[in-house]
Amino acid sequence: MSDPAARRLLWYLFAGSRGGENRIKIINLLQDTPLNINRMAEVLNLDYKAVQHHVDVLQKNNLISPMGKKYGIMYFVSNYLESNMDTFKEIVNKINKSKSI
Repeated sequence: MSDPAARRLLWYLFAGSRGGENRIKIINLLQDTPLNINRMAEVLNLDYKAVQHHVDVLQKNNLISPMGKKYGIMYFVSNYLESNMDTFKEIVNKINKSKSI
């Protein structure tokens, strides 16, 4: 059974607020490999400032964790999100299904 507070948070951040699609892309990218903001922006073909904003939102909500200092900061999926990854995937699937309707 998933954590109800985590479910609400994930729904809000990925489906209920602007930028949810980009935040999903960032999480999906960080599941494969830790990256810094500059590299995320390059891979996702997004503006650096936009990625920085989404990373700040994800970090403040404990979904990603930084490691390092200044320009060397790498971001990882947090333990909190890892423990709620099934809920994340379920929400992403529901979002994708609603778009194809």
